[in-house]
Amino acid sequence: MKIAIAGGTGFVGKSLTDYLLDQNHEVFILTRNAAKASHHPRLSFVEWLKVNSAPEIELQYVDAVINLAGESLNSGRWTEARKKRILESRVTATKEIVRILSSLQKKPKVLLNASAVGIYGISESETFTEDVTQIGNDFLANTVSAWEQEANQATTLGVRTCFLRFGVVLGANGGALTRIVLPYQFFIGGTIGSGKQWLSWIHIDDVLKGIDFLLHQENVSGPINFTAPNPVQMKEFGQTAGTVLHRPHWLPVPGFALQLLLGEMSILVLEGQKVLPKKLVENGFSFTYETVEKALNDIFRG
Repeated sequence: MKIAIAGGTGFVGKSLTDYLLDQNHEVFILTRNAAKASHHPRLSFVEWLKVNSAPEIELQYVDAVINLAGESLNSGRWTEARKKRILESRVTATKEIVRILSSLQKKPKVLLNASAVGIYGISESETFTEDVTQIGNDFLANTVSAWEQEANQATTLGVRTCFLRFGVVLGANGGALTRIVLPYQFFIGGTIGSGKQWLSWIHIDDVLKGIDFLLHQENVSGPINFTAPNPVQMKEFGQTAGTVLHRPHWLPVPGFALQLLLGEMSILVLEGQKVLPKKLVENGFSFTYETVEKALNDIFRG
Protein backbone atom coordinates (compact mmCIF):
# COMPACT_ATOMS: atom_id res chain seq x y z
CA MET A 1 0.00 0.00 0.00
CA LYS A 2 0.96 3.63 -0.45
CA ILE A 3 0.46 5.42 2.87
CA ALA A 4 0.82 9.12 3.74
CA ILE A 5 1.61 10.07 7.35
CA ALA A 6 1.26 13.53 8.89
CA GLY A 7 3.12 13.78 12.18
CA GLY A 8 5.54 11.08 11.13
CA THR A 9 8.44 12.47 13.18
CA GLY A 10 6.77 12.17 16.61
CA PHE A 11 6.94 9.29 19.10
CA VAL A 12 4.20 7.20 17.47
CA GLY A 13 4.97 8.47 13.96
CA LYS A 14 8.60 7.33 13.94
CA SER A 15 7.71 3.85 15.18
CA LEU A 16 4.83 3.62 12.73
CA THR A 17 7.01 4.62 9.78
CA ASP A 18 9.55 1.90 10.60
CA TYR A 19 6.77 -0.64 11.11
CA LEU A 20 5.06 0.12 7.78
CA LEU A 21 8.34 0.05 5.88
CA ASP A 22 9.08 -3.35 7.43
CA GLN A 23 5.67 -4.46 6.14
CA ASN A 24 6.79 -3.45 2.62
CA HIS A 25 4.47 -0.45 2.32
CA GLU A 26 5.50 2.76 0.55
CA VAL A 27 5.44 5.70 2.99
CA PHE A 28 5.11 9.44 2.33
CA ILE A 29 5.88 11.72 5.31
CA LEU A 30 4.16 15.11 5.22
CA THR A 31 6.64 17.63 6.60
CA ARG A 32 7.52 21.31 6.57
CA ASN A 33 11.11 20.31 5.83
CA ALA A 34 10.93 18.16 2.72
CA ALA A 35 14.60 18.86 1.91
CA LYS A 36 15.75 16.14 4.30
CA ALA A 37 17.22 13.12 2.56
CA SER A 38 15.51 9.74 2.60
CA HIS A 39 17.78 6.75 3.09
CA HIS A 40 15.08 4.22 2.30
CA PRO A 41 13.86 3.42 -1.23
CA ARG A 42 10.20 3.32 -0.14
CA LEU A 43 10.24 6.46 2.03
CA SER A 44 9.59 9.96 0.66
CA PHE A 45 9.21 13.38 2.29
CA VAL A 46 6.46 15.65 0.99
CA GLU A 47 6.28 19.36 1.83
CA TRP A 48 3.06 20.70 3.32
CA LEU A 49 1.67 23.57 5.42
CA LYS A 50 3.95 26.08 3.70
CA VAL A 51 3.16 28.84 1.25
CA ASN A 52 2.83 27.40 -2.27
CA SER A 53 3.26 23.79 -1.11
CA ALA A 54 1.04 21.36 -3.03
CA PRO A 55 1.37 17.93 -1.42
CA GLU A 56 -1.59 16.58 -3.39
CA ILE A 57 0.61 16.42 -6.48
CA GLU A 58 2.76 13.69 -4.90
CA LEU A 59 -0.10 11.96 -3.12
CA GLN A 60 -2.34 11.25 -6.11
CA TYR A 61 -2.37 7.50 -5.68
CA VAL A 62 -2.09 6.93 -1.94
CA ASP A 63 -4.26 4.18 -0.49
CA ALA A 64 -4.42 5.54 3.07
CA VAL A 65 -3.72 8.70 5.06
CA ILE A 66 -2.74 8.65 8.74
CA ASN A 67 -2.90 11.97 10.60
CA LEU A 68 -0.89 12.14 13.82
CA ALA A 69 0.00 15.84 13.57
CA GLY A 70 -0.35 18.20 16.52
CA GLU A 71 1.71 19.97 19.17
CA SER A 72 2.66 17.75 22.10
CA LEU A 73 0.53 18.02 25.24
CA ASN A 74 3.50 17.19 27.46
CA SER A 75 6.13 19.73 26.48
CA GLY A 76 5.27 22.71 28.66
CA ARG A 77 2.87 24.44 31.03
CA TRP A 78 -0.57 25.08 29.55
CA THR A 79 -0.62 28.84 29.24
CA GLU A 80 -3.49 30.34 27.27
CA ALA A 81 -1.13 30.87 24.33
CA ARG A 82 0.03 27.26 24.46
CA LYS A 83 -3.50 25.90 24.69
CA LYS A 84 -4.32 27.90 21.59
CA ARG A 85 -1.33 26.33 19.77
CA ILE A 86 -2.34 22.82 20.90
CA LEU A 87 -5.83 23.29 19.47
CA GLU A 88 -4.88 25.17 16.32
CA SER A 89 -2.05 22.79 15.40
CA ARG A 90 -4.52 19.91 15.31
CA VAL A 91 -7.36 21.71 13.57
CA THR A 92 -5.10 23.37 10.98
CA ALA A 93 -3.34 20.13 10.07
CA THR A 94 -6.62 18.23 9.82
CA LYS A 95 -8.22 20.92 7.66
CA GLU A 96 -5.29 20.63 5.30
CA ILE A 97 -5.64 16.83 5.24
CA VAL A 98 -9.29 17.21 4.23
CA ARG A 99 -8.35 19.78 1.58
CA ILE A 100 -5.76 17.38 0.15
CA LEU A 101 -8.30 14.55 0.09
CA SER A 102 -10.84 16.73 -1.69
CA SER A 103 -8.31 17.57 -4.41
CA LEU A 104 -7.32 13.97 -5.13
CA GLN A 105 -8.96 12.51 -8.20
CA LYS A 106 -8.66 9.00 -6.74
CA LYS A 107 -9.58 9.09 -3.05
CA PRO A 108 -7.68 6.95 -0.57
CA LYS A 109 -9.64 4.12 1.02
CA VAL A 110 -9.24 5.34 4.58
CA LEU A 111 -8.23 8.24 6.84
CA LEU A 112 -6.96 7.21 10.25
CA ASN A 113 -7.01 10.38 12.34
CA ALA A 114 -5.40 10.56 15.76
CA SER A 115 -7.64 11.44 18.68
CA ALA A 116 -7.58 10.84 22.45
CA VAL A 117 -9.54 9.30 25.30
CA GLY A 118 -9.57 12.77 26.85
CA ILE A 119 -12.76 13.39 24.88
CA TYR A 120 -14.71 11.44 27.52
CA GLY A 121 -13.85 13.81 30.33
CA ILE A 122 -12.66 12.63 33.75
CA SER A 123 -14.23 10.11 36.11
CA GLU A 124 -13.24 7.62 38.81
CA SER A 125 -16.50 5.67 38.59
CA GLU A 126 -17.62 5.50 34.95
CA THR A 127 -16.43 3.13 32.23
CA PHE A 128 -16.22 4.51 28.70
CA THR A 129 -16.57 2.66 25.40
CA GLU A 130 -17.15 4.01 21.91
CA ASP A 131 -20.89 3.81 22.63
CA VAL A 132 -20.60 6.88 24.86
CA THR A 133 -21.52 10.00 22.88
CA GLN A 134 -21.42 12.64 25.60
CA ILE A 135 -18.09 14.48 25.82
CA GLY A 136 -16.37 16.07 28.79
CA ASN A 137 -16.30 19.77 29.54
CA ASP A 138 -12.58 20.43 30.05
CA PHE A 139 -9.92 21.74 27.68
CA LEU A 140 -8.78 18.31 26.51
CA ALA A 141 -12.30 17.10 25.78
CA ASN A 142 -13.15 20.24 23.83
CA THR A 143 -9.88 20.06 21.88
CA VAL A 144 -10.38 16.43 20.90
CA SER A 145 -14.01 17.09 19.95
CA ALA A 146 -13.00 19.92 17.61
CA TRP A 147 -10.26 17.71 16.15
CA GLU A 148 -12.66 14.88 15.39
CA GLN A 149 -15.28 17.21 13.92
CA GLU A 150 -12.71 18.52 11.46
CA ALA A 151 -11.59 15.01 10.47
CA ASN A 152 -15.19 13.91 10.07
CA GLN A 153 -15.43 16.16 6.99
CA ALA A 154 -13.54 13.43 5.13
CA THR A 155 -16.64 11.22 5.30
CA THR A 156 -18.46 13.65 2.99
CA LEU A 157 -15.81 12.80 0.38
CA GLY A 158 -16.60 9.10 0.65
CA VAL A 159 -13.44 8.29 2.63
CA ARG A 160 -13.78 5.78 5.48
CA THR A 161 -12.69 7.70 8.56
CA CYS A 162 -11.52 6.36 11.92
CA PHE A 163 -10.78 8.42 15.03
CA LEU A 164 -7.99 6.69 16.95
CA ARG A 165 -8.72 7.61 20.56
CA PHE A 166 -5.33 6.96 22.11
CA GLY A 167 -4.82 6.30 25.78
CA VAL A 168 -1.36 6.77 27.31
CA VAL A 169 1.03 5.11 24.86
CA LEU A 170 3.77 3.15 26.66
CA GLY A 171 7.10 2.69 24.91
CA ALA A 172 10.82 2.85 25.54
CA ASN A 173 11.74 5.67 23.18
CA GLY A 174 9.39 8.50 24.05
CA GLY A 175 5.94 9.42 25.21
CA ALA A 176 4.77 9.96 28.76
CA LEU A 177 6.21 6.80 30.34
CA THR A 178 9.72 8.18 30.75
CA ARG A 179 8.41 11.06 32.83
CA ILE A 180 6.02 8.91 34.86
CA VAL A 181 8.70 6.46 35.99
CA LEU A 182 11.55 8.97 36.41
CA PRO A 183 11.08 9.24 40.21
CA TYR A 184 11.49 5.46 40.51
CA GLN A 185 14.87 5.68 38.79
CA PHE A 186 15.96 7.86 41.74
CA PHE A 187 14.30 5.63 44.37
CA ILE A 188 11.64 8.23 45.19
CA GLY A 189 8.66 6.77 43.35
CA GLY A 190 5.21 6.65 44.90
CA THR A 191 1.51 7.20 44.40
CA ILE A 192 0.65 10.31 42.39
CA GLY A 193 -2.29 12.25 43.75
CA SER A 194 -5.08 10.10 45.19
CA GLY A 195 -3.92 7.02 43.28
CA LYS A 196 -7.56 6.28 42.42
CA GLN A 197 -7.44 8.01 39.04
CA TRP A 198 -7.62 5.63 36.09
CA LEU A 199 -4.82 5.21 33.59
CA SER A 200 -6.03 3.87 30.25
CA TRP A 201 -2.82 2.78 28.57
CA ILE A 202 -1.62 0.87 25.49
CA HIS A 203 1.75 -0.58 24.48
CA ILE A 204 3.31 1.06 21.41
CA ASP A 205 3.48 -2.33 19.64
CA ASP A 206 -0.29 -2.72 19.96
CA VAL A 207 -0.74 0.79 18.58
CA LEU A 208 1.21 -0.20 15.48
CA LYS A 209 -0.62 -3.50 15.14
CA GLY A 210 -3.95 -1.75 15.66
CA ILE A 211 -3.26 0.81 12.93
CA ASP A 212 -2.23 -1.96 10.54
CA PHE A 213 -5.42 -3.85 11.49
CA LEU A 214 -7.65 -0.87 10.70
CA LEU A 215 -6.00 -0.28 7.34
CA HIS A 216 -7.61 -3.54 6.23
CA GLN A 217 -10.91 -3.56 8.17
CA GLU A 218 -13.19 -1.93 5.63
CA ASN A 219 -16.28 -2.27 7.85
CA VAL A 220 -14.84 -0.34 10.81
CA SER A 221 -15.10 3.45 11.09
CA GLY A 222 -15.81 6.25 13.57
CA PRO A 223 -14.32 6.43 17.07
CA ILE A 224 -12.05 3.55 18.09
CA ASN A 225 -10.48 3.37 21.54
CA PHE A 226 -6.76 2.57 21.40
CA THR A 227 -6.38 1.32 24.95
CA ALA A 228 -5.47 -2.05 26.44
CA PRO A 229 -8.34 -4.20 27.77
CA ASN A 230 -7.15 -3.76 31.37
CA PRO A 231 -6.84 -0.12 32.50
CA VAL A 232 -5.41 0.37 35.99
CA GLN A 233 -5.64 2.94 38.71
CA MET A 234 -2.53 5.05 39.18
CA LYS A 235 -1.61 3.45 42.50
CA GLU A 236 -1.53 -0.01 40.90
CA PHE A 237 0.44 1.32 37.94
CA GLY A 238 3.04 2.82 40.29
CA GLN A 239 3.33 -0.34 42.34
CA THR A 240 3.78 -2.40 39.19
CA ALA A 241 6.41 0.00 37.84
CA GLY A 242 8.29 -0.19 41.12
CA THR A 243 8.27 -4.00 41.03
CA VAL A 244 9.43 -4.19 37.41
CA LEU A 245 12.19 -1.63 38.00
CA HIS A 246 13.17 -3.13 41.37
CA ARG A 247 12.56 0.20 43.04
CA PRO A 248 10.51 1.12 46.13
CA HIS A 249 7.02 2.57 45.84
CA TRP A 250 6.82 4.69 48.95
CA LEU A 251 6.95 8.47 48.53
CA PRO A 252 3.53 9.94 47.66
CA VAL A 253 3.32 12.95 45.36
CA PRO A 254 0.52 15.24 46.63
CA GLY A 255 -1.93 16.45 44.03
CA PHE A 256 -1.70 20.08 45.15
CA ALA A 257 2.08 20.05 44.60
CA LEU A 258 1.65 18.93 41.00
CA GLN A 259 -1.08 21.52 40.45
CA LEU A 260 1.30 24.23 41.65
CA LEU A 261 4.09 22.89 39.46
CA LEU A 262 2.16 22.13 36.27
CA GLY A 263 -1.02 24.20 36.51
CA GLU A 264 -3.87 22.93 34.34
CA MET A 265 -1.53 20.48 32.65
CA SER A 266 -1.58 18.43 35.90
CA ILE A 267 -4.87 16.93 34.66
CA LEU A 268 -2.75 14.54 32.57
CA VAL A 269 -1.59 12.68 35.70
CA LEU A 270 -4.05 13.66 38.43
CA GLU A 271 -7.23 12.84 36.52
CA GLY A 272 -8.19 10.06 34.15
CA GLN A 273 -10.87 7.85 32.73
CA LYS A 274 -11.48 4.10 32.52
CA VAL A 275 -11.67 3.35 28.80
CA LEU A 276 -12.19 -0.02 27.13
CA PRO A 277 -11.35 -0.98 23.50
CA LYS A 278 -14.77 -2.41 22.69
CA LYS A 279 -14.61 -1.93 18.91
CA LEU A 280 -11.15 -3.44 18.46
CA VAL A 281 -12.08 -6.48 20.54
CA GLU A 282 -15.44 -6.99 18.84
CA ASN A 283 -13.79 -6.89 15.43
CA GLY A 284 -11.26 -9.57 16.32
CA PHE A 285 -8.15 -7.58 17.19
CA SER A 286 -5.76 -9.47 19.47
CA PHE A 287 -3.64 -7.48 21.94
CA THR A 288 -0.06 -8.60 22.54
CA TYR A 289 0.06 -6.71 25.85
CA GLU A 290 -3.19 -7.01 27.81
CA THR A 291 -1.76 -6.28 31.27
CA VAL A 292 0.39 -3.39 32.41
CA GLU A 293 2.82 -5.81 34.10
CA LYS A 294 3.50 -7.59 30.80
CA ALA A 295 3.84 -4.26 28.98
CA LEU A 296 6.31 -2.76 31.48
CA ASN A 297 8.33 -5.97 31.64
CA ASP A 298 8.73 -5.87 27.87
CA ILE A 299 9.72 -2.19 27.85
CA PHE A 300 12.19 -2.24 30.75
CA ARG A 301 13.52 -5.80 30.58
CA GLY A 302 13.09 -6.63 26.90
